[in-house]
Amino acid sequence: MARQLDFYFDCSSPWTYLAFHAVQPLAAGIGAEIVWKPILVGGVFNAVNRTVYENRAKPNPRKQAYMLEDLAAWARLYGLSIVFPPQVFPVNSVKCMRGAFVALDEGKLVPYATAAFEAYWGDDRDLSKEEVLADIAARAGLERQRFFAAIETGTCKARLRANTDELIARGGFGSPTMFVGGSMFFGNDRLPLVKAALEAA
Repeated sequence: MARQLDFYFDCSSPWTYLAFHAVQPLAAGIGAEIVWKPILVGGVFNAVNRTVYENRAKPNPRKQAYMLEDLAAWARLYGLSIVFPPQVFPVNSVKCMRGAFVALDEGKLVPYATAAFEAYWGDDRDLSKEEVLADIAARAGLERQRFFAAIETGTCKARLRANTDELIARGGFGSPTMFVGGSMFFGNDRLPLVKAALEAA
């Protein structure tokens, strides 16, 4: 049986940007298949992790300062550029994450998600804007008219809800969440444990 990693993600999360980048060579080195699972992390928060909103409303300044330094350190380690968006945070990523299914069906999920992560976490572009989504789709090689028609279909909306509900049912509470078999791993810093689990599978 092939080694498999389920990767639940929303492009609006900086830690997911880091993990998305690092998990690909990790899986390739082990010969593991990544099953990409686009979700809406806001739907997860609303259902099982509402304290996220309380922490955003009243952030601990020491923890906030450390988090920004931590993000920068991980980005340097991975050779990435990351800037916490000064204009739009949190961002409405619903249409962007619906678009991930269009990319998935065309075998272009990785370039699509890469473009989305870089647009938001590199260039501070609003993922809810049509012109930004059009640029992301174009960078992934997706035809504009078909892309925008698809993300408004009931099928695409239902798939995003289904993945989000699936993560909640499996015990998840945020993004990125990864599973190797029945074992759950949350966050970019759990990748060494993911690697160990895949090697043992």
